[in-house]
Amino acid sequence: MHDKVDTANREVRGKVRIDYGVPLRSLRLGLIGKADVVEFHKKDDGAWIPFPVEYKRGKPKKDNCDKVQLCAQALCLEEMLNVEIPGGALFYGQTRHRHDVIFDEALRVETEEAAKRVHELIESGITPKPVYSKKCKLCSLLNICLPKVSSKASNYLMKAVEGERLYLLSFPRRLESRRCPRENGEPEYKESGCPIKNLGHDRSE
Repeated sequence: MHDKVDTANREVRGKVRIDYGVPLRSLRLGLIGKADVVEFHKKDDGAWIPFPVEYKRGKPKKDNCDKVQLCAQALCLEEMLNVEIPGGALFYGQTRHRHDVIFDEALRVETEEAAKRVHELIESGITPKPVYSKKCKLCSLLNICLPKVSSKASNYLMKAVEGERLYLLSFPRRLESRRCPRENGEPEYKESGCPIKNLGHDRSE
């Protein structure tokens, strides 16, 4: 579905100029990316108003994630071109239908908050655990994210860490049972089955 978006450059249809693969950036929000399509609608006064269009393979979602992505493109364009963009559109390949999106105040605030959370996540250095769902099948990043594999690996590591934690918690009791007194009354620890030898005591004493 993105073939034309990825290969074409520009075309003109009457009072609409269509640019493909438009680079975007916002210094204020710390965003950078590329818009699938930006239509420029010519007004009677000669001004060209950007109208971003995002192409999706699936169908409309219950949440606002696609609208937030589209609004982020509009915020970038507004900053780059010093214009106000009232709306854009989402085109879904599964339904072959285009949905207009109004960039109202609520959506703009939600988008800016999402950008803020992204930067906080990056600064934390913690990668969130992937969660597999049906929509993953249509995601272009499926082979990179690997939610099924990552989930299994994460569960394996969690079990391994928990097992090690239980081992360390029980270690003092096992160590206590292996102690035997030296002639001078100081404890000496047997080597068999013990990963820590002598605990700092020098056998040459």
